[in-house]
Parts: sequence; structure tokens; C-alpha cells
Amino acid sequence: MEYNDLISAMKRFGVCDEAVCINSLGIASDMIHDNVIITPGWEPQRLPGLGKAELLISSAPLYGSKVWNIKNGEIEMTFIKTGCGAPAFMDTLLPLGMSQCKRIIFISSVGALDTKIGIGDIVIPEYSVCGDGASRYIASNKLGIDVFGERVYPDASLLQLLKVETENICNENNVKWHIGEAFCTDTIFAQFPHIDSIISTGCNLIDMETASAFRAAKLMKKPLVALLCASDNMIANKSLMGGRTQDEETYMKFVRREVMPNIILSLIKADRCI
Repeated sequence: MEYNDLISAMKRFGVCDEAVCINSLGIASDMIHDNVIITPGWEPQRLPGLGKAELLISSAPLYGSKVWNIKNGEIEMTFIKTGCGAPAFMDTLLPLGMSQCKRIIFISSVGALDTKIGIGDIVIPEYSVCGDGASRYIASNKLGIDVFGERVYPDASLLQLLKVETENICNENNVKWHIGEAFCTDTIFAQFPHIDSIISTGCNLIDMETASAFRAAKLMKKPLVALLCASDNMIANKSLMGGRTQDEETYMKFVRREVMPNIILSLIKADRCI
């Protein structure tokens, strides 16, 4: 499948180019900046170091996503909160193919499946194993082709830059970071009986969006990477349902508020210089 296949199919059913972004994100494509920060559930106040945020859309038409402009010196960013899960995330990400954005940074929490990854540690996935259903719709023109279990990759060049900037800033702040392999699931509640099987695939992370994000970005020919913060580690009995200490919560908040914004800004600056 090509990105144009999606747009051509929409046109067949009466959708014009201008309507794609407006009816999905609530804003026209020419309002989207070169730099896009996209996240399932975070809002800019969780990362105050990014810059001054201006809310543009409080509830977009398709999924109720929210959109902000963020400015930090000469850097301008479009910040999008999509809602959780691959369907909402993918449907909010795909309209960016109609824009002139140059880089997309996916930020979120992630579950760890390795005792070496602590709560609050930064993790950069080098691939994601598809365990979601939404990806099937953009993997092929033939809907019957099943891509469950396939590895999907972020943009290689932007990933390398992200590793360099993350290492530098984490070392400065005494924060641990890891390269990860993610499994992209459709469910939190029903994932627990399958954790052993998921770990057996070689994955040490679990989330709900990365596979669809990497596949959609490749389809759009837009460079995208994921910068994640470990919010839980069920292998260490620290799941989203409980078990985290106050010290871990404090460390996690510091990483999100202070460290991740610096990595994002440094990555944008580094990529602009190439």
C-alpha cells in the first residue's frame, strides 16, 4: 500500500484534500509546523520545558484529539494528543502526510518487561512487534494479509540522532536510558495472560501504539522516532495497577518534566543542522 492509495480512496467517497486535516485534527495542513510532537495521553504541562503552549483545538472532530502550538525560541512545534490505542493514534497520525512536517517525535509512557529497566528510565525502541489490529489496514491493499508478529522500524537516521542526544543529556542528568524492543498490544486488561509469550518474542517493552506509528510514518514517508518513559514494570511487580514507590514516582516526574524536553529540543536542533 502507498499513502496515495488512502487519499485516492477517500476522494472516491467524496473527501477532498483540504478536508483531511480539518476533519481529523481540526486544523488545516498549513498550520502544522515542521516539528510534530505526538502522544497518546500527555499534554504539554507534563513537559513544561518544551516551551510556551497555546491550545488550538480542544476536541478535534474525529477522535476528540487536542492540538497545541508550542514555541521555544526559534523552534516551533505542533503538539498533538491523540487518545490511547492504535486506532485513535494511527487515524490522528496519518493526516500529517498531507502536511509539510519534517520530523515527528512520538512520546509516551511504556511498560517494561525487563528488570534492568527502572520506573522513570528513558527507553528508545529500535523496533516494534505488531500485536495490534489497526496496522493491518495500512500494511496492504489486501485486508486478509495478517501482519501480526511483524517487526516495524522507526526512521533510521532520526533514530541514530536520538540515541546520541539521549545519551548526552541522560549522562548530564544521571538518568538511565535503554534501547528497547516493543510489543504493540491492543489491550491492557487482557495482556497479562500473554506476557510470557510476548517476552518469548524478544520484546522487553509493551505499549499500544508504536507498531502502528512506525508503519504509518513509513507509509507517509515522514521520519518518526519514539522517545518513551517507563511507567511500569510488571516483571518487577510494578504494574499500572500498583506497586510503584514514591521515590520512583518522583524520579519519573523529573525525567518527564526536565529531561525529555531537553532531548526533544536537542534532537530538533541536531536534525535541522543536517
